[in-house]
Amino acid sequence: MDARMMSVIVDGKRYRTKGAEPLASDVNSAGNGKEHVGRNTFLFRTSKGSYFMQHQTTWPREQDSLTPLAREEAFRVFTELPAKMMEHEEAFPGVKIEDA
Repeated sequence: MDARMMSVIVDGKRYRTKGAEPLASDVNSAGNGKEHVGRNTFLFRTSKGSYFMQHQTTWPREQDSLTPLAREEAFRVFTELPAKMMEHEEAFPGVKIEDA
């Protein structure tokens, strides 16, 4: 399952899935991820470096949504989503991971 095309204006900024870089999702490459339950999450970065999350649904009475995220929140979402389209160093330039 791929992310659907969406364009939403939030606080005077337009967020579009078209042209944004996909970073991670909860759909695995084998096609047998969470899509069978009717909801999916995709994380994107815009060409200007803003992050947003798209929620897709196939459930009746629910709508797809798009939510802008601060970099820190986007990084948290990235670490929780199982299907990564790139490594964290590329998705979040300058964010250093320290050993515990």
